[in-house]
Amino acid sequence: MVPLARKTLLYEWRRFLPSAFAIAFSGLLLLVQAAFVFGIFGSAAVYVRKSGGDLWLGFPGTQTIELGRPISSQARIAALMDPQVERVEPFNWLDGDWRGPADKGSVSVFISGIDTRPDALMYSAVLDPQLRARLDEPDAVIVDRADLGKLGLAIGGQAVLNGHRVRVVGVGSGLRALGGVNILTSLDTARRLGNGDQVAYYVVKLRDPAQAKAVRARLDAAGKGARFQAWTSDAFARRAVRYWLFETGAGLGVLFLAVVVVLVGAVITSQTLMGAVAGSLREYATLLALGVGRRALRRVVLVQAAWVGAFGIVVGALGTVLVVALAQRRDVPAQLTPSLIVICAVLVMTIALASGLAALRTLRNADPALLLR
Repeated sequence: MVPLARKTLLYEWRRFLPSAFAIAFSGLLLLVQAAFVFGIFGSAAVYVRKSGGDLWLGFPGTQTIELGRPISSQARIAALMDPQVERVEPFNWLDGDWRGPADKGSVSVFISGIDTRPDALMYSAVLDPQLRARLDEPDAVIVDRADLGKLGLAIGGQAVLNGHRVRVVGVGSGLRALGGVNILTSLDTARRLGNGDQVAYYVVKLRDPAQAKAVRARLDAAGKGARFQAWTSDAFARRAVRYWLFETGAGLGVLFLAVVVVLVGAVITSQTLMGAVAGSLREYATLLALGVGRRALRRVVLVQAAWVGAFGIVVGALGTVLVVALAQRRDVPAQLTPSLIVICAVLVMTIALASGLAALRTLRNADPALLLR
């Protein structure tokens, strides 16, 4: 029956083409939407994932970077006392009010005060030592290339940030944060722009990263009296993404849209596949007259649905790669991972097989008596 299903698809490809493209379109929508969701909401963890620390110390219960509060320097002391800790680096995060050209008005921004040493942990994945060293200049700032237009400035331009005049000394890529413009400064500049010597987070590098969970547990115990909490970098990044996905209206809206895409794709595909099966009723009736059982015919329809689903997955994946590549060239956050592709492929194949099961109802009308008409 499997060879028969393949030969039928090849011979009657025009009949099954609408179903194949419906599946491909569903797969394209799912993959592109998932890539944008992971890219956009993944930027909530850009501070963590673009940095080189193994642990983060912050205020107890902090769910995402933007909700952080200043913590005591006792957190740094407690970390340095642990034999597994190699380095503790402060990260000063605060809100800012950016006032550039008059036609742009005021822009709410996020200020990231970071260490400017060449081997610093914060943003080690996206800042080279030469670009980082420019922050040593007084009142120097670095922004993401894609945010220059929003701020209304070019490299060398000046603006007023929290009442202090600053100058853009460079641009980077991959610095965009969810919910606002990310402004990078040195720790000294951040102190002048914000809350003095108060620090929101400490980033910790370990001698043996495999000991991260054990060290986190020890620092958590020490932080109960000093009002700080420790997280592994991966856990803190996932925590931030989950918050934006499930605790905000924007994230829930996107998830609801994904459900709608799945349902619409299933309905359209089932209708087109039922039409293809209905167009082959005389052929199925002939097979019944020759002694082929209905169970075997059902298997043919399901195999055809599986092949249609496989075609849709391949075409949808190719289309998604092109769309994501174009988006990334335009600095639109989009992220495709192997696990994401596998999950979407399983969903698309589920839609195809469910559509095949729905098309089995049409197969009931295949009656050898049709051949007498």
